[in-house]
Amino acid sequence: MLAIELGLFAVAVPAVLMAGISKGGFGSGAAFAGASILALVVPPGQALGIMLPLLMLIDVSTLRPYWRRWSWRDARRLMLGGVPGVALGAVLYKVADADLLRLLIGAICFLFVGWQIALRAGLMRVAARPLPGWAGVLAGVVAGFTSFVSHAGGPPAAAYLLSQRLDKTTFQATTVLTFWVYNIVKFVPYAFLGIFTAETLLIDLVLAPVAVFGAWLGVRAHRIVSERAFFAVTYVLLTLTGGKLIWDALT
Repeated sequence: MLAIELGLFAVAVPAVLMAGISKGGFGSGAAFAGASILALVVPPGQALGIMLPLLMLIDVSTLRPYWRRWSWRDARRLMLGGVPGVALGAVLYKVADADLLRLLIGAICFLFVGWQIALRAGLMRVAARPLPGWAGVLAGVVAGFTSFVSHAGGPPAAAYLLSQRLDKTTFQATTVLTFWVYNIVKFVPYAFLGIFTAETLLIDLVLAPVAVFGAWLGVRAHRIVSERAFFAVTYVLLTLTGGKLIWDALT
């Protein structure tokens, strides 16, 4: 049992640290890597249950540095779509088994990496004109759904926000506000579905300082660390993690 716990924390500490840095400084896009990596060593539902309170703690830690620097119009559109998206995720979770969740999380890992590489290579371009309001609501539905089943709402939200040509800090502040609300909304169905347990909450207590430290690092990295370097490491980890989760689900 002790070896299993040590193994869990050996994986959990860097996973939570990465989530904190991503949410604190790089638009939340790679924060879901934490849950994906944890799902390698614990059942996917337990990984989601461990990560949500930590993500909420990171949200609170990063709200103050970006307070009122967000685009309220764009955040509101994403939030309006996020609530029904979360509801759809809750319905799927009720009927999905662990292998289906592993498969879904693994596929999202690959889609995220593929989308980012295509965007940076110029194979996909951000819309020349800002996307309309209804597109923001639709992006919110997708973001709410993927956020519920894998904490991976960042890419759909980013696809909409990038089209709005926000500056770096406004983009970051808008994602902080949006996912703070998403995570509050997710907490209630997570509790009713039994995703939280005494064990996951105990693990959260131990990992809480790591989450806060990661958020602190992320806020500072926002100003001084190359986004390209951070995401390069993230892409490698997500590719390996996604492949392992899909393999486990299919074998």
